Amino acid sequence: MNRIERKFNQIRRINKKAFIAFITAGYPNLKTTELLVKEFSKIGVDIIELGVPFSDPMADGPIIQEASQSALQKGVHLQDILNLVKKLRSRRLDTPICLMTYYNPIFCYGEKKFARVAYIAGVDGVIIPDLPPEEGQTFMRLMNQFNLDTILFLAPTTTPKRIKLISRLTQGFIYYVSLTGVTGPRQNLPCDLLLKLKEIKKITTKPVCVGFGVSSPKQVKQIYQIADGVIVGSAIIKKIKENINSKRLVESVGRFVADLKNV
Repeated sequence: MNRIERKFNQIRRINKKAFIAFITAGYPNLKTTELLVKEFSKIGVDIIELGVPFSDPMADGPIIQEASQSALQKGVHLQDILNLVKKLRSRRLDTPICLMTYYNPIFCYGEKKFARVAYIAGVDGVIIPDLPPEEGQTFMRLMNQFNLDTILFLAPTTTPKRIKLISRLTQGFIYYVSLTGVTGPRQNLPCDLLLKLKEIKKITTKPVCVGFGVSSPKQVKQIYQIADGVIVGSAIIKKIKENINSKRLVESVGRFVADLKNV
């Protein structure tokens, strides 16, 4: 049992829902990322998702794309992020950490080396938008050897047959993409979101967490009605950008995340 599984067991025992916060590692710099992770842990974020900067982030909207490009321009790469996680673990930070990355950085790094180094660093799981389960099962078995979760996606267009496949293969939790398209804040969630979630929950016993487009406490509260957790990314990156020249960036972003989480 790794930190992700322990976290969901803990949440279920107290009848609560998971709040997962995404930030692009290295935006605006790695030191700020380190401070934000510590702040998120302090205010009770359940799982922290660190985005690995990539030059062609096909699932990400303009807000995360901009953050990713900024981090790449500063020379932030996969090894730097693994080093950061290791540093955070050495400071006794116990909050589960996932890496959200595209497959290319892992391929270039080497799958076996990545699994070993990620495990040693203290990573708990990976989210890879461009690795279909049919093509990723060898990689997933390798990750499993190191007690690392590979978290798979469901979308509004996923068929019941494929939901069963992904439910069987995913580890940690299922990432439900609330809408078709890329990441980014939305004024309203899809009108059929809760119905879709109810259908998925009839098929799987794995935790289901909803991301893409979530940006307000009202939306978080709505998702908490059915899902096991919510994932917020672009709205947090937007708040970082708004405070990028402020000495109180970490405090301001932490307060924003706390307001979302504690609905």
